[in-house]
Amino acid sequence: MKLYNLKDHNEQVSFAQAVKQGLGSQQGLFFPLELPEFELTDIDAMLEMDFVSRSSKILSAYIGDEIAAHQLAERVKNAFAFPAPVSQVSDDVACLELFHGPTLAFKDFGGRFMAQMLSYVSGADEQITILTATSGDTGAAVAHAFYGMENVRVVILYPQGKISPLQEKLFCTLGGNIETIAIDGDFDACQALVKQAFDDEELKKAIGLNSANSINISRLLAQICYYFEAVAQLPQEKRNQLVVSVPSGNFGDLTAGLLAKSLGLPIKRFIAATNANDTVPRFLADGQWQPNATVATLSNAMDVSQPNNWPRVEELFRRKTWRLTDLAYGAVSDETTKATMRELAELGYLSEPHAAIAYRLLRDQLQEGEFGLFLGTAHPAKFKESVEEILGQPLPLPEALAARADLPLLSHAMKADFAALRAFLLK
Repeated sequence: MKLYNLKDHNEQVSFAQAVKQGLGSQQGLFFPLELPEFELTDIDAMLEMDFVSRSSKILSAYIGDEIAAHQLAERVKNAFAFPAPVSQVSDDVACLELFHGPTLAFKDFGGRFMAQMLSYVSGADEQITILTATSGDTGAAVAHAFYGMENVRVVILYPQGKISPLQEKLFCTLGGNIETIAIDGDFDACQALVKQAFDDEELKKAIGLNSANSINISRLLAQICYYFEAVAQLPQEKRNQLVVSVPSGNFGDLTAGLLAKSLGLPIKRFIAATNANDTVPRFLADGQWQPNATVATLSNAMDVSQPNNWPRVEELFRRKTWRLTDLAYGAVSDETTKATMRELAELGYLSEPHAAIAYRLLRDQLQEGEFGLFLGTAHPAKFKESVEEILGQPLPLPEALAARADLPLLSHAMKADFAALRAFLLK
């Protein structure tokens, strides 16, 4: 598999190199040189397969012969060791629940697959430092995926006071090879620090720097697989008029969905659903890329005003000669989010702010004869305080959260200062 750097098309790397390197020069994202496509008969046959077998076939289409099929299948099996069920919400709408993994969020799929791939492509004595920024769920997924791995040090930056207490507990209580830093700033400030680190060649070399957020191609490819899993669970008549609404922050999840469509998965259209951090909806409306300052919302994992994966979306549309005007979009306020969570509860479906935003726009934009699917990206209990307050009902903690709720936080606190971060990484 060859990938090219979106900022320098002359820089082309193998899959293994892209996984190890994370970013290309000038902080460029890697993108597949070939965009594979399955025949319709292949797609039908794949939708009859089990999740792991189908996912191995999808990933093989991108990775090619860099990893032997049996090796890849074994690692996919290790990574995707939990289900992604489709739960019916109403006659014409269902939720793809991506929160049944160890950290109760969709990031478990990408995080665990990346850990499997990195351990496969790295030498036994190669020291690696994973540096990543999180707006909530990435941190936990990455921390748990790499926890206890030899020769891997994980450093996670997150915006202090801007993620839910239970999200924080999930990854800031592990210790060992997992180090967490609460940054005095927002998610974009954390992300900027990560990018500065990747621009520092001396630092990169000294600590074997790698990133595990959705800019890493292995995480992105893993996420394609659950779109196929969702369609496989739908009856035939609902597959042909499928509209998918994706709660979007850094836009990795939407990119993966679009790549699934590019492979031949029959998805009629996508809705890019954001909160008040609406850079992309405004861009799609008027063609002006004008990020505002990031604002804190109920759906904190989507509090991103400069989404990293957007260049990949534009590149895919360009390569496929699709029209960006065909991408549906919308932004939802906190007040509407709360009302929507109550609306879902009345339908008998317990949800949290991110999924509620995707549902709201889906419900508003779904046309007669279409079937809607929205992504449930995190378990409601990860936002226990706000969900309980909004719905006025107690929320029991699932075991994965209950086990960590009372453990002490092991985080360091730091200003958004690269010199301080650099010193920390080199220590």
